[in-house]
Amino acid sequence: MTLPVPTPDELSAPWWEHLAAHRVVVQRCPSCDRRRIQRLPSCPYCGAQGAAGGEDLEVPGTGTVYSFVRVHRPLTPASADEVPYCVATVDLDGGGRVFGRVEPYQDTAIGASVQARFVDHDGWTELRFSLRP
Repeated sequence: MTLPVPTPDELSAPWWEHLAAHRVVVQRCPSCDRRRIQRLPSCPYCGAQGAAGGEDLEVPGTGTVYSFVRVHRPLTPASADEVPYCVATVDLDGGGRVFGRVEPYQDTAIGASVQARFVDHDGWTELRFSLRP
């Protein structure tokens, strides 16, 4: 069995393209300067429209664990070999908040410093994080 493959749409396609190039890119609002992962046609914080909701901004891929959950049971038969693992909400140092696995899972903690790690699968790239010392 294989893991599910993401299906990019017109807003998410650039995110997946940047990950394939091993880059973490956020969208920056030109009006309020807030940054976000989800590309949108307007800013959800200040409502500014135009320029396709903002500009792309590459960030270093470092960040801090905001919250996390350890997964001990597979959600599907295809993920049985993946457990246990940890999924965290990471506040990126360059702005924005994203979900991703953190490794090693057993050492993940709120406030932990992490670094992006890119895992290439057949046809797509997954963003994961490694704990930094």
